[in-house]
Amino acid sequence: MSFLKRLFGGGGGEAREGAGEAAAVKEIEHNGFRIRATPYNEGGQYQTCGIISKEVNGVTKEHKFIRADKFASLDDAVNISLSKGRQIVDEQGERMFD
Repeated sequence: MSFLKRLFGGGGGEAREGAGEAAAVKEIEHNGFRIRATPYNEGGQYQTCGIISKEVNGVTKEHKFIRADKFASLDDAVNISLSKGRQIVDEQGERMFD
């Protein structure tokens, strides 16, 4: 149950603390989308995580993603999070908001 709570943001102090610390690590623009890397500390490693956003018809839409990849280095997690975000944008485009 604690795994599900952490996954959906309902507890797990360590994951929430890490998410807060890394919330604004790095941000890039890619094909009109904004990709923010937001890896968080999970068990001493950084979990690949990010947010993709774009303004569509005057409304800012967001797509959050988490991947199973974990890294000892925050920099590695940030770089992979941005890479995964670019991949999602290239594969799905605005369909990710449907």
